[in-house]
Amino acid sequence: MDILRLITAGSVDDGKSTLIGRLLYDSKSILQDQLEVLEKHSKNKNEDGVDLALLTDGLRAEREQGITIDVAYRYFSTSRRKFIIADAPGHVQYTRNMITGASNSDLMIILIDARKGVIEQTRRHSIIASLLKLKKIAVAINKMDMVDYSEDVFENIKEEYSKIAEELGLNDVTYFPISALKGDNIVSLSPVTGWYKGSSLLEYLEEVQIDQEQNSGSRFQVQYVIRPQTEELHDYRGYAGQIVSGNFQKGNKIAILPAGIITEIESIEVNGAEVPEAFEGQPVVIQTKDDIDISRGDFFTSAEELPKVEKEVEVLLCWLDQKGLQPGNKYVLQHHSRQLKAIVKQVDYKINVNTLEKETADEGIKLNEIAKVTIRTAQPLVFDDFISNKKTGSAILVDETSNATVAACIIQ
Repeated sequence: MDILRLITAGSVDDGKSTLIGRLLYDSKSILQDQLEVLEKHSKNKNEDGVDLALLTDGLRAEREQGITIDVAYRYFSTSRRKFIIADAPGHVQYTRNMITGASNSDLMIILIDARKGVIEQTRRHSIIASLLKLKKIAVAINKMDMVDYSEDVFENIKEEYSKIAEELGLNDVTYFPISALKGDNIVSLSPVTGWYKGSSLLEYLEEVQIDQEQNSGSRFQVQYVIRPQTEELHDYRGYAGQIVSGNFQKGNKIAILPAGIITEIESIEVNGAEVPEAFEGQPVVIQTKDDIDISRGDFFTSAEELPKVEKEVEVLLCWLDQKGLQPGNKYVLQHHSRQLKAIVKQVDYKINVNTLEKETADEGIKLNEIAKVTIRTAQPLVFDDFISNKKTGSAILVDETSNATVAACIIQ
């Protein structure tokens, strides 16, 4: 069976953890001992005597406060598909945690409280979905039981959100009227929403087709240089790492970047055994035909499909630090295993999460704001744009002094 990776997003108390708990509970994916612990600790019990949110709120602080703080991953399967669900926190200050989960997901479930409608966090999470190029969005309008399962409420929220989706280029959006607490339209259709003609949320998740996009170009980044210097392996020099995208074959003509030297692959090893070919995601050791000065962070790429090599790049970033961003600030740009000293040359604009308009950033960029900036690095950066290769088109900015991650970057 294939695996669907998805993330739930929404504001505080929109019912994300309860929704995931309901999926686990109703699909019989909870062991008996888990159920007993759940019943023991439940405060906000449903009709079955359990608090479903506790299935994902694993941190003690989360259980005590009834909120989600960090991303929690849960696994379950049906007869048709396996699922990995990331439960992301709803608080604005934990947006960075949400980006982590979304970057590895195929689909996003955006929860909207039927009583409140579309709010700022809805827009923020939708912008992140758009930036990360998530093709499928499921909008779950939750707590329908609190608005008497009103079709008008559902249709009004649907109309409001569709305008946002259109502006952001989110073209594949499906809407569900649900109650995570009561279980309406989650695993099976509910009789209380007779006006709703779609499928249940689980049926949709089982059937939705995710296009497996191929990242362009063959890319491998060196993580470690292996040089045993023993009598038996006196001249051995191997380059260990993971194939970022594409595939490599023995005898391939490759470019070593950023140096720009052309050579050939002498051998490829996987688990200590030589193989003729290796593919995306595999950890390998590659030997080159020529002796070249190669170090950690250098790229091996197909000589026919070269990435860009520049010292100046435009990126869209989500700012994740309490201390604001100002032009001229210095950071370390972490691009997989390569670290480059960098400076934010200029802030081009920031995106207003309420109007989605581009605005000037005279006062700098604050926590959780999304902006387009120009970054200059001390050494050349080897990259593809995010649309053609998500893995080589993304990076993070790290504070030089605290070593904290301050921004998630999408290279334009």
